[in-house]
Amino acid sequence: MERSIEDIRKKIGSNSAVVMTSQEICELVEKGENISIRDVDVVTTATRAVMSGTYAVLSFPVEAPFHFKRASQVFLNGVPAHVGPCPNESLGMLDLIVFGTAHSHLSPGYGAGHLFREMAEKKTIDVSVITEGNNAFQTQVTLDAIPHAKLFATRHTFKNYAAFVNCSDRPIGTIFHATEFEPDMRAATFSGCGQINPLKNDPMLETIGVGTRILMNGAQGFVIGEGTRSSPARPNLTGFADMHDMDPALMGGFSTSAGPECIVSWAIPIPVVSQSVIDAITMTDKDVPMPVMDVDRRVTIGGTTYADGWRNTDISVEFSPSLCIRCDECAAEKCCPMDAIHYKDNRPVMNMRQCFNCGLCTTTCPGSVFSAELGSIRFEAGGKMHEVPIVLRQSDRKRALELEEKLRQMILDGSFRISQMVDTIRT
Repeated sequence: MERSIEDIRKKIGSNSAVVMTSQEICELVEKGENISIRDVDVVTTATRAVMSGTYAVLSFPVEAPFHFKRASQVFLNGVPAHVGPCPNESLGMLDLIVFGTAHSHLSPGYGAGHLFREMAEKKTIDVSVITEGNNAFQTQVTLDAIPHAKLFATRHTFKNYAAFVNCSDRPIGTIFHATEFEPDMRAATFSGCGQINPLKNDPMLETIGVGTRILMNGAQGFVIGEGTRSSPARPNLTGFADMHDMDPALMGGFSTSAGPECIVSWAIPIPVVSQSVIDAITMTDKDVPMPVMDVDRRVTIGGTTYADGWRNTDISVEFSPSLCIRCDECAAEKCCPMDAIHYKDNRPVMNMRQCFNCGLCTTTCPGSVFSAELGSIRFEAGGKMHEVPIVLRQSDRKRALELEEKLRQMILDGSFRISQMVDTIRT
């Protein structure tokens, strides 16, 4: 049985469509139910993770015309921006590209991910301009005064990413850990939302294509095409959305031992058009491969599944401030990659809106103020089985689940329209 996206759109328009989240489908499968193409019309999917391949394109006025001829360098809260491609000679305008991996020269722990979130929060951003004549001036701007602000993806929503361990005998600083990676495979980190990830639910890209409507950080946007380093085994996407409509809680900066990185969230509806799509949708975490890589050599040394990371684990961190034992230095506060933990009146405070649920605080706090079962990865390498505890997650499944439910409600209330692709994506 096959059907078209247009058939499904008509059912949505007549309020007769069955729209479910990918999590709901997988829970039914785990209970032993047989889900067929006749049972569901659209499945919503989502992911929230550290996604380095991100950049913003901004265009806005900073001075009256003829105040300066051209800008040569621009910094936003200390984060360097690339000037151009339009010179805007003598127009008092800036056209900028800001890479998601850029770091502020004012604060080493502050990067473009932090900047993008503060822009979405409508906070005031300090703008420093150096002109071609080597003159300098400063001004301030908010997102409301930036008429063009788009966030772009170069490679997002990998169907399955990887778990990482450090096989060397020395600690390593890396983007895959918030602190130095412990040696001798004593700790593991991983990224990927497993069974609810968009491309896990449509790996053949039957419904996701050029022009597919998405939510990026809660704002409606579109898929542009395949991402860099995309392959049939590990597809990923490029896309964009307007920053003015983004939800700050779905984005942000994530500090790693190699510098700050960028958090981005995606949600994509999957119209159930064929048996192959329903086959992919009904795969649960235990069926989704997760390669295990040596972070030192960047080579695959084994493999497991996303069940290691998400089955029988806690997707959120529990906060119990009464258990604080008043350490001289709070290890959890020091290592938190989101700067979500602070002390006030000699008591720990956790900003749950800022928290990424990475779980690192649960492995560093001796007083059990922060708790969550993170699981461990189990894999074969070197002729023997290994079990390595997970100490950090670079994906936030809790917020991804909330986002796919939000998309489901938007489809049902008509505020999100499923779009036909204008072209297929090559992988």
